[in-house]
Amino acid sequence: MLPLYTSIRPRRTPYANYILIALNVLIFLLTYAPHPALDAFGRPIMSQAPEPLRPWADLFMLVSLKPQIWQFVTYAFLHGGWMHLLGNMYFLYFFGNNVNDKLGNVGYLCFYLAGAVFSGLGHSIISDHNVLGASGAVAAVTGGYMVLFPRSLITIIYWFIIIGTIEIPAFFFIGFKLIVIDNMINRNTPSIAYGAHIAGYAAGIIIAMLLLALRLLPSDHSDMWSMAKQWNRRRKYRDTVAGGYDPFSGSSVRKKTMVKEVKKTSAQKQHDEQVMLIRTQIASFITQRNLPQASKKYIELLEIEPNHVLPRQYQLDIANQLMSESNWPQAANAYEKFLAHYRTCEYTEQVQLMLGIIHSRYIKNDELAIKYFKAARDKLSDNTQKKMCDVELEKLEPKDPQ
Repeated sequence: MLPLYTSIRPRRTPYANYILIALNVLIFLLTYAPHPALDAFGRPIMSQAPEPLRPWADLFMLVSLKPQIWQFVTYAFLHGGWMHLLGNMYFLYFFGNNVNDKLGNVGYLCFYLAGAVFSGLGHSIISDHNVLGASGAVAAVTGGYMVLFPRSLITIIYWFIIIGTIEIPAFFFIGFKLIVIDNMINRNTPSIAYGAHIAGYAAGIIIAMLLLALRLLPSDHSDMWSMAKQWNRRRKYRDTVAGGYDPFSGSSVRKKTMVKEVKKTSAQKQHDEQVMLIRTQIASFITQRNLPQASKKYIELLEIEPNHVLPRQYQLDIANQLMSESNWPQAANAYEKFLAHYRTCEYTEQVQLMLGIIHSRYIKNDELAIKYFKAARDKLSDNTQKKMCDVELEKLEPKDPQ
């Protein structure tokens, strides 16, 4: 199974990730020189596997039994062959671009290097074999991706009798396929440093969760930290209701006064269950790429919960679908909810541009159109889109009398 593309696209050019990829390739070209292992007299040892690196580069490989401090970083830029390099760089490109976009260039570089260090430590603790390769650092980036974008859809190509593609949420593909199956169950290749991989995934997951928990990284309500908080709130609510406890007064509810509260709780519970059912149906339809049905369910959801907001990517997908259906008021409402709840999202200027177009051309609300066009123009980097904002604003803004 090989990932082809993801439903999340980075907003900015991921310069740090491109630099890391280029640096790995450059160092590989400088250090890779397969040659026979030599004995003490300089004679080839035919019974041993060839050495992959130039002799001077061996100093930068991580020697587990007696590691040097710098080796916990340098080993992650060495590779033992073309396939080793290409495999690591492909996964770094695939998952790293979005993580780079989320963390920023400096933050991403620190995250990558920390992943290399922790994966090297993990390998050194459980193995006495020397190690080289970026796979531990790439595993950390992949673990970070799972925490930050667990609900993004990854299109996978598979081959089993037939060849086809399937979309899998990132949480399941990374969590079960890459971590559990590939590194915990299938451990049949002696030359692969499974311990470094596991340590790298663990480091990436823990660091990303800490960044979200400490609010050093803004949460967009669809990452694993937000999912964990939502699950905990639901658990507490169920435990509170089941125990007959009044969370507002801080005391147990007496039997005589409990009837009215139970009725309220039952009504609220029924309402919450209905909301959760429709949310699940929306998620299912989006996963199946049945966006017309998902948008219908979204409108149904707003009838019982007008202020409800879906996870970031789902909310944006629904808003785009409503616009494609020419359902202008509902599309504008969905986009505005997106902006209100996901202010730090990478798509805000595009959404503001879309809202400007909707309000100017279809809803005919010039005041809001001007507001959104001005907000989008200040953030857009595409000159064509900036020019579009200027043209629209020239039409909408009143001319000064001569």
